[in-house]
Amino acid sequence: MKFMNGWYNLTIIDCYIRRIIMVTIKNLEVKYGKQIALSIKSPITFETGDRIGIIGSNGAGKSTLVKSILGLTKYNGSIHTNLKPEEMSAHMQENNYVDTMAIKHIIEAILNTKIKRNKELQELISFFNFEQCLNKKFNTLSGGQKQRLTIILVLIQDARLVFFDEVTSGLDFETRQQLMNKITEWYEHKNATICIVSHYYEELEKLANKILILDNGRVVDFGSKEQLFQKYCGKSTITIENTKTNEELTRDVPKILAPKHLIAIFCASDDKELEIVKVLIDKNINFKRSNNDIEIMSINAKARFNGELAKGVSDECKVV
Repeated sequence: MKFMNGWYNLTIIDCYIRRIIMVTIKNLEVKYGKQIALSIKSPITFETGDRIGIIGSNGAGKSTLVKSILGLTKYNGSIHTNLKPEEMSAHMQENNYVDTMAIKHIIEAILNTKIKRNKELQELISFFNFEQCLNKKFNTLSGGQKQRLTIILVLIQDARLVFFDEVTSGLDFETRQQLMNKITEWYEHKNATICIVSHYYEELEKLANKILILDNGRVVDFGSKEQLFQKYCGKSTITIENTKTNEELTRDVPKILAPKHLIAIFCASDDKELEIVKVLIDKNINFKRSNNDIEIMSINAKARFNGELAKGVSDECKVV
C-alpha cells in the first residue's frame, strides 16, 4: 500500500510478508510396506514467520512428515514449495560425527569454511557458549554439547525453513531450557519458518504460535495455539491434583480430560473462572490456571477426533 507522500505502510507490508506460503501439503500418504505411516487429506500450509509445534505420540508420523517435506522419503500426494533444497535445514533426532578429529575440524569440513575467517560462525559459537568444545572430540561431548554442535551447523545456514526434530530429547530439564531459550532468542527477529517436533509441551508453549497435532499418522487438527485451546478447552483451564477430596469438590463443575494425576476444570468465562478460584482459595487447594496448556488441549483434541472417527462423522477434524 502506497501513500501520496511516497511512504509505504510498513505494518501492512510486514503482515503481507508474513502471509507468504512456504509449503502446502495435501492428499499426502506415506507407506512403510503395507502400513500407512502418514495420511494428510485436508490441505495444510506453512507460512513465512510461522513457529509450528508438531506433536503426537510415538508413531504418530511426526518425523515422517519432516522427512517427506525434506524429500528424504517417498510419498504419494502433493508437497508444494518454491524453496530450493539449500533454503531448508534440519536438526534430525540422531546426529553422529567422526571421533577421529577435533570438533573445530568437523565444523570447518562440513561448512567448507575456516572458523577464524568466518565472523558469523564465530558469533554463533560464542552465542551457544561452545568455544571450550572446539578442541574436543565428538565422543567426549555431553548430550547437550552434541545438540549444540548440530544446532550451530543448522543455524549458520540461515535457512528460510528450519526443522528441529526432538532437539532436546534425552537432555535434563536445565539443559533443555537453556537450548530452547537460545533458539528462541536467535530467531526472535528473524522471519524464518520454524517447525519443532517435541514431546515437551512446555517448550512449545513458549515458542510455537501454531500447533499441528498428529495421531496414528492422521491430522487431528492444525491452527493457531490460541484458537485450538479455545476450541477444546474453553477460555481457560484450572488444574488441581486428582484426589478423592478434589473429585468430590469438583463433582458438579464442568471438566475436560487431563493427565491421570490431574483434574482439569473447564472455564467458559471470566466469571466462571473467578467463581472456581475463590472456592479453591477458600479450601486452601493449590491450583494452576492456564490459557495455553498444549498437553491438555491435545488430549482433548485427540479424544474428540477419535470419537468422531468411531461414529463415522469425519475422517479429519476441521482445520482451524
